[in-house]
Amino acid sequence: MKLGRIILCVAGAAVIAAALGSVWWVRSLPPASTLAELDVSTQVVDRNGHLLRAYATPDGRWRLPATVEDVDPRFVDMLLAYEDRRFRDHAGVDPLAMARAAWQWVGNGRVISGGSTVTMQVARLLEPRPDRTVLAKLRQLARAIALERQFSKNEILSLYLTLAPYGGNLEGVRAASLAYFGKEPKKLSLSEAALLVALPQSPGSRRPDRAAEAAQRARDRVLDRIAASGKMPPDEVAYAKRDLVPGVRRAMPTLAPHASDQAVAAAPKLKLHRLTINVAFQKSLEDLARERARALGPDLSVAIVAVDNATGEVLARVASSDYFDVRRQGQVDLTDALRSPGSTLKPFIYGLAFEDGIAHPETMIEDRPVRYGAYAPENFDQTFQGTVTARRALQLSLNVPAVSLLDSVGANRLNARLTQAGASLVLPKGEAPGLAMALGGLGIKLSDLTMLYVGLARGGDAVPLVERVTKAEPAAPRRLLDHVAAWYIGNVLSGTPPPENAAGGRIAYKTGTSYGFRDAWSVGFDGKRTIGVWVGRADGAPVPGLIGRAAAAPILFDAFARMGQGTAPLPVAPKGALFTSSSKLPLPLRHFRPNGAVASDNGVTPLRIMYPPNNARVELATFDGKLDPLALKVSGGVEPLTLLVNGLPATARAERRTLLVDPDGPGFVRLTVIDAKGAVDSVMVRLQ
Repeated sequence: MKLGRIILCVAGAAVIAAALGSVWWVRSLPPASTLAELDVSTQVVDRNGHLLRAYATPDGRWRLPATVEDVDPRFVDMLLAYEDRRFRDHAGVDPLAMARAAWQWVGNGRVISGGSTVTMQVARLLEPRPDRTVLAKLRQLARAIALERQFSKNEILSLYLTLAPYGGNLEGVRAASLAYFGKEPKKLSLSEAALLVALPQSPGSRRPDRAAEAAQRARDRVLDRIAASGKMPPDEVAYAKRDLVPGVRRAMPTLAPHASDQAVAAAPKLKLHRLTINVAFQKSLEDLARERARALGPDLSVAIVAVDNATGEVLARVASSDYFDVRRQGQVDLTDALRSPGSTLKPFIYGLAFEDGIAHPETMIEDRPVRYGAYAPENFDQTFQGTVTARRALQLSLNVPAVSLLDSVGANRLNARLTQAGASLVLPKGEAPGLAMALGGLGIKLSDLTMLYVGLARGGDAVPLVERVTKAEPAAPRRLLDHVAAWYIGNVLSGTPPPENAAGGRIAYKTGTSYGFRDAWSVGFDGKRTIGVWVGRADGAPVPGLIGRAAAAPILFDAFARMGQGTAPLPVAPKGALFTSSSKLPLPLRHFRPNGAVASDNGVTPLRIMYPPNNARVELATFDGKLDPLALKVSGGVEPLTLLVNGLPATARAERRTLLVDPDGPGFVRLTVIDAKGAVDSVMVRLQ
């Protein structure tokens, strides 16, 4: 027996000597792959680097890159204590470990422990070989030495953490941690970390989802060795051994699946895609959409877009209530689908009227039966409120006042303004912009509608929505409304009656219901965020009784609550905002009169600003260091004439039919003239 041991020890020493003597082989080997060069799973992460979704490699493996910084330090300590105690000291091969393994094999007649170092295991994982010959082992030894020359210790550990097998198609500690525990390895408990240390030694026979008892025994052996080494308190180890190993394998994260798919499709060769989405917001709103869709009905879906007002960055985008729900057609991106917006465009009609100076939130307006040719708008409840303020008309979403205002500001102008702000509006085939736009007679995407409301929240400056993190300069804002008009709209909408069991006055919001009960909408904003909600069927079929206030508004308020941090106050009033009652408004603003209300049957010529023309550029002249007054030439109308500059009454000197007003300086200015009968004309001029 002693002779046999001596012979085997000599043989072991000969193998070690051969390994050390093969160092000359190192230089002939090609460089090993770095972590960045490995064929790893494509990942989509949120704004803070948290995983949203991962995709398997082309050969069907889940291989998520991991570094030492990505895992709990206790896991690394246990791994090295169990697998390679002298990892930090050896040069890739540990002669003492190999001699110990040979001695244990001789003494017990079977393999008790291996002599492979972590570096040798990395070499085997980088170049897997089915043959287990002496030559293959020598090549592994040589490659381990080469790895130590090429990489730092932490880089070698990172390669192991990425490549170690964990059963089935799971490779690397991150994939295993997510599949077995539903968490990143940085959050592992002691029991979980011990299991993941044990699995790579025999991943097929120790898979916890198929061999829970074997997995638990292997985990306990790791814990026993850690306890024996003195690295962990015995009571903590004993407590960890009480935990059961997971009996099922979880699905990989699929948060923001539509946004992830689109990001990968746009750059298929990129392995890491970073989105502006916040993982906590995204998960919370996906849960909300799923819950509400199930409560509303088996065929209904919910889409939600949440945006940061300051930057236009998308914080969450739920494109359907359930990506994997076939009946709800979950893979259809409903944030990008063209739908009728119902009444959600009314705030922009009022905004243009406020901007033009033909109305104010306290202006009285008629809600009575009216006809425009063959078109006779009615309210949703088929009743009329009579004379109300513009504020009340918008809060109650009355149809007749909105159509009357659109007739005055012009459907073409509304269409142009919204399009210039970045929204894609689709009108019925062959139709020009018309009064039906006030009630949803066009197609718009939820993403575009939310972007327009972000413009309101930003004081009238619209910005494109951004969903991917880039180093590009942010796009310049686009003019939607002037600051005062946008603030008026936010102030009015903050007083819209809230849905049942919700607190009012915290967000400015509007609801909408499309013709035939196909789409229910609710879009709102506070001082920091804007959220848009759509409810309906993915196939566009009608859903009787589906209305924005009952179906979408409660989801909007719940979405703000689930995003946390409370609601932020709306901006303070900008300079130029007019606070007053209806009775104290300038006479022409006290009561809105639709176009044509002042007829020419008494021979009065219609009011018109002859100069400057609309969209003109006017050069400012100076005399003695002061700006010369700007002259407005007016024809028609009934005197006295009232001049509004950017919606505010202005003092003007009248010389015959010319109004002289002192300009504030270069820039865009809206000039509006109202006569004694309420007739109005308005032009936009650029002073330079």
